Amino acid sequence: MRGLVDFHLAGRRQGIMALTGTFCATILGASTTIGMAGLGYSQGLTGSWWMLSGTIGMLILSLFLAERIRSTGCSTLPQLVGSFYGERAQASASLLIAISWIGVIAMQIIASGNILSAVFGGDINYYMIVSSMVFVLYTAYGGRISVIRTDLFQLLIITSGLAILFWRAFSTVGAGPLIGQSFPLSAEMDFWKAISMILVVGSAYLIGPDMYSIIFSSRSARGAKLSAFMTAIILIPLAFLITSLGIFSRHLYPAISPEQAVPSLMAGLLSPAVEGLVAAALLAAFMSSADTCLMTFTTILTFDIYGKIRQRAHRESSLKDDQDHMMKASRVAVIIAGVFALTFAVFIPNIIKALLIAYTVFTSGLFIPIIAGFYRKKLGLTSTGALWAIAGGGSTAILLGQSYPLLGMAVSAALLFAVSWRKRLPL
Repeated sequence: MRGLVDFHLAGRRQGIMALTGTFCATILGASTTIGMAGLGYSQGLTGSWWMLSGTIGMLILSLFLAERIRSTGCSTLPQLVGSFYGERAQASASLLIAISWIGVIAMQIIASGNILSAVFGGDINYYMIVSSMVFVLYTAYGGRISVIRTDLFQLLIITSGLAILFWRAFSTVGAGPLIGQSFPLSAEMDFWKAISMILVVGSAYLIGPDMYSIIFSSRSARGAKLSAFMTAIILIPLAFLITSLGIFSRHLYPAISPEQAVPSLMAGLLSPAVEGLVAAALLAAFMSSADTCLMTFTTILTFDIYGKIRQRAHRESSLKDDQDHMMKASRVAVIIAGVFALTFAVFIPNIIKALLIAYTVFTSGLFIPIIAGFYRKKLGLTSTGALWAIAGGGSTAILLGQSYPLLGMAVSAALLFAVSWRKRLPL
């Protein structure tokens, strides 16, 4: 480990295959395994829109933004916001991401506890503590490089485990449960619900701080673009495979809760040895997603929050002393974030619902300001407008996001342009 750039961004020297692996492993977390199989159980094949929405976001990210993002030389998403609108907007973005991403990390923790409890029995809280300690400790020790290295290995385990479970379920029940499934729309997923999911979930991929942290780790702008595009292509068949697991589970176990779809298939169809392999695959999925989210949160906490405070208080500290101190602070930040996420995980009732809330809050405040920020000069946008948009969109989502998931984005857009352009209006 040579310094902060290595710890937080893997030295900015990661190639296409490494980036694609960590993109995929990060996305294949609790929401896209346990959660999306649960959507397949309750909604049928239209449940795949969760990951397909992310695929749309990744394609747009690849085709239009990835190269521009990497070329900025920023280290975090809030820094990018700051380059558009100034330090106050950067601080606001940091706070909104911190609030949202603790919930995202917590999702992976509770999913890990559910799987371990289903396989071995016992108290889920104990398993949440153990799994949290594992990914927190190796992330605190190795930083982004350890995350990328473990993600590549974990991705192989994830895809193997999911393929085994799908084949065993398909061999047991056949194609019957899949025949006649409604897609792209259904009674449970009408047009407006699909559009809402595409905008909220797709936006979380398009402007996600975890996605951007991977792009910032790329060796080149072109590598960032290609790896995002390859990831989007890989996700498409996986979306249908994972949703099908929920459909198979509903056919076999119609009385269980949706998020027990995958654990029930494991317990009912697999031998103990194979069940252990698939459980390891799912744990790999949760940890590979959790470690990237944890590292993203840590980088923002270190650079955009603590680093700014320290910079103002110790303007005359030497570069070496500052580097040493910030490395220690980075490792402490990993542990702090892990403790907060574990505490939050205890109170989370539903993976998809809670993650959708986190995504709604995050995208409502930041989606419009970030996308518009690339064209801020042409659009005449200001720092004050961005501040109002971030605060107004995020607050609206916190208060009303569950009932009106797109309202926060609309408020954010209205405030961004209205406040930015108010001086142009005649008095």
